[in-house]
Amino acid sequence: MSSSEVKICLLGVEPTNSNLGVRALTAGSIACILHQYPAAEISLLDYAKEGGMISFRVGETTVPLRLVNIRFSKKFYAKNHIVRLIAAASLSKLTPTKKLRRALIRRNPWLQHIDDVDLVASIAGGDSFSDVYGLERLLYVSLPQILALWAGKRLILLPQTLGPFKSWLAQTIAKYIMKRAEAVYSRDHAGVKLGEQMLGANGDARKLRFCYDVGFALDPMPPQRVDVVGLELPPRPASRLVGLNVSGLLFMGGYSRRNMFGLKVEYQKLVYDLIDFLVEQKKANVLLVPHVFGQHNESDATVCGRLYEALKDKYAGKIGWVRGSYNQSEIKHVIGTCDFFIGSRMHACIAAISQLVPAVCIAYSDKFVGVMETIGIESMVADARRLSVSEILQMVEESFEHRAITRQTLERKIPEVKTAVLNLFSDVPGETARSHCVENAGASSSITLRN
Repeated sequence: MSSSEVKICLLGVEPTNSNLGVRALTAGSIACILHQYPAAEISLLDYAKEGGMISFRVGETTVPLRLVNIRFSKKFYAKNHIVRLIAAASLSKLTPTKKLRRALIRRNPWLQHIDDVDLVASIAGGDSFSDVYGLERLLYVSLPQILALWAGKRLILLPQTLGPFKSWLAQTIAKYIMKRAEAVYSRDHAGVKLGEQMLGANGDARKLRFCYDVGFALDPMPPQRVDVVGLELPPRPASRLVGLNVSGLLFMGGYSRRNMFGLKVEYQKLVYDLIDFLVEQKKANVLLVPHVFGQHNESDATVCGRLYEALKDKYAGKIGWVRGSYNQSEIKHVIGTCDFFIGSRMHACIAAISQLVPAVCIAYSDKFVGVMETIGIESMVADARRLSVSEILQMVEESFEHRAITRQTLERKIPEVKTAVLNLFSDVPGETARSHCVENAGASSSITLRN
């Protein structure tokens, strides 16, 4: 069975998202698939107005992806509306014969595509399999997973943050999916424990597995041009360049604009104090690095631009801003030119530490400490929900002074992490291929993943 005969459908990835963390997860997931199965046919099931073929860069390779668009709106009459697709999948399961079921599925090209794939893999944007962003977001990422299950497909949850699930409804949805998935990967150890609690004594704990975040598999690529104002890039050898990722989401107070994540600090003040501390006390140059682009309110690029304009005269020659547009691999290359990094977007921090650049995470959720704990650098997570500005500055200072020691830790750990991530699908493709063969032979395709 050649790898070109294996079809894998990804859920919860967005190759054109302005959030480069989401795009890093997309690229990392695809890199893991292709590492094990170089000629796999990969499709994306995602909410979009139109489907079709798209090209996506993964390292030096351009990968063709089929985008199968579904809808999540008030227009329930649309043939590709997620609720209508789930209803049709449910109806097909009740048909008395396989021939009639096939005929019913062929009437809907979206259902037919799902029926044709060998494996469905969901990553839910990395941290959206939770109600931390609200119940609507959880439904948004969970309904396609339920569709896959009701269509009789094998589902695995790729490494992501599991939970928290605060409401009863969120817990019910999560339990339903996790109990029926063949494998559930958590990118932190706390997620595995949470999964064990949710599945209970009668659940199959063997399906719960740990794997590092797939963003570690992302390769950096130098942009054709880096548009930096205020500083030289690459920096001079004697300079201390600190990359600072400022979150537009936190800057505006979260989606509610009312300190949605319960930060103990005033985030805007923290950012200004960090810059002043780095420039005046640590004699460092500060490079403002966005990780979410676009003109919307959540954009890091917009906030970084405003910060630069406000501070360029006060810190002339000591502060810079990465302007322009970049993909996930290009911005990772830029981050890799720094000596030290501070970030409020987790995948900006992963981009740093995966290139051996010590990084302090300004955390607004538990996902930060969970991921960094797996690398052994949880002490570099500054939880803005629990620490004051002075406590965060003290942590930054200590981490900055010990950055050489941290780099040695990363030099030992990161190669192991990258190897583990790339081998994520090492036990899936053979099973996928056999599933494909069995289904074509007209027999049952119920095969369990092994680890």
